[in-house]
Amino acid sequence: MQEGSFIRGRLERQYSTVEKWIDWVWVLVLLLAAVLLFTINLGELPLRDWDEGTVAQVAREIWRAPAGSMHWLYPTLGGEPYYNKPPLMHLLIAWAYSLGGVHEWTSRLPGALLTAISVPLLYYIGREIFHQRWTAIYSALVYLTMLPVVRHGRLAMLDGAAVCFFMVMILCLLRSRRNLRYCLGVGIGFGLICLTKGILALLLGAIVLVFLFWDTPRLLTSRYMWTGILLGILPVTFWYGAQWIHYGDTFTKIGMMDQSLSRVWQSVEGNSGPPWYYLLEILKYTWPWLIFLPSSLRFSWENRNLSWAKLVLVWCLVYLIAISLMGTKLPWYVFPIYPGIALVCGAKLAEIENMPLLSSYPRYLVVSLTVLSLVATALSIYYSLGSTPKSDLQLIFAAVAVTMAIAAILAERGDGQFLKILFWGSYVSLLLLMKSNYWVWELGEAYPVKPVAQMIQQANPTVTKIYTSFPYHRPSLNFYSDRTILPASFPQLKHYWQSDRQPYLLLQGTALKTLELESVKLVNRTSDWFLVTKNTK
Repeated sequence: MQEGSFIRGRLERQYSTVEKWIDWVWVLVLLLAAVLLFTINLGELPLRDWDEGTVAQVAREIWRAPAGSMHWLYPTLGGEPYYNKPPLMHLLIAWAYSLGGVHEWTSRLPGALLTAISVPLLYYIGREIFHQRWTAIYSALVYLTMLPVVRHGRLAMLDGAAVCFFMVMILCLLRSRRNLRYCLGVGIGFGLICLTKGILALLLGAIVLVFLFWDTPRLLTSRYMWTGILLGILPVTFWYGAQWIHYGDTFTKIGMMDQSLSRVWQSVEGNSGPPWYYLLEILKYTWPWLIFLPSSLRFSWENRNLSWAKLVLVWCLVYLIAISLMGTKLPWYVFPIYPGIALVCGAKLAEIENMPLLSSYPRYLVVSLTVLSLVATALSIYYSLGSTPKSDLQLIFAAVAVTMAIAAILAERGDGQFLKILFWGSYVSLLLLMKSNYWVWELGEAYPVKPVAQMIQQANPTVTKIYTSFPYHRPSLNFYSDRTILPASFPQLKHYWQSDRQPYLLLQGTALKTLELESVKLVNRTSDWFLVTKNTK
């Protein structure tokens, strides 16, 4: 009897060791695949406007600050106090600048690496909530091959890092159900989110509390859990307290209200949309996994008595409803929902693969994959036509078309390998897109900033503020020109010209003719842009 128990215990330990080694192999494979996808061609395209230009400029001003200064605690943007977000990611980018210099690659690298790390983190979350390893693998692969995850994760923004820290929080939360020491990790994850995106931490923390209330209410009364959370928010309390002491009511009004809380009930800088705005974002960019999403959500609802279903339902529904009701609508606000969608789809894909008969595969799979193949084929042909065919886009859509066609054929035959083809083909297609110069397609929405910024730097005007006839603010131009370029109307431009002794204006050719300025001195020009000042002689 004792000998049998000894042998059984030894076999269990050996089995546990093998399981851990298999997990480590998958984590390494997923991490390497993610790092390649998130870092390839990372620095070949300019920073885009809004978040990238702003984040990079704040980080550069931290990097430039003299040693021993408190610039890391009180960051600036264009020399003015920067209240918008806590500076954790800006500090990481400034550190990258100190190691590799100031350019696009170092600006994007910290966020890209953190987002890449979130892929194996999602695998570990899947291992905590699913019985089968393949369900966790499928969840991680779905997340890895989502276009918005890869695109926004590669940008010099805060969202990929915030999602990574949220996954740390969720993973530690799940493990704390059997080991309360992980409660400290819950607090650390929450604190890191607070120091990255401020108010977003309240929403993500609410998701955690709702899940605990539904699934494991005993942890809500655990002193270990609340001790961990309190320890995690100590640095957050220090940072916000330092801002209030340094800036006073100005930080409360601008940093807390105008640039954070007010986004909940009103649109900021005209970024508004209908309540279904984020549903459209999901419908536009989550292919081919969108094919499986309706049935996946239904499958989760049918299993809502299980922990995994409770987690994904709370994660997806609470977050989607909350951001849909917000006044400000921006595409990257939906980023934190994608890991939840990946877990939902992973659970359904594992069930689909285990269906043994041809009749078991839903017919809509074959039809949807066929339609995607035809659409991708048409786009590949379209980009091969014209006087200047776009060979990169032609190749990308050809890869998508072949992937969907083979997957459709295998699904029609009842071959479960169609899922492997979908994962591999989607990964290769995304790799081709990231290797091309089309993955930041917003760069085509306005004039290229680099030639204009280079022209301004060559002129090296003595002023730090330049007014422009362009209708809106471009943070990327500020970053590259190392000046503050302010948009102004024609009456304002005339006023600045007349009232300032040595004004500098950045004008398009048509604006220069329309304004009919007197005593104009051309400082420099590029293409249709002119940098002018007064001729004081």
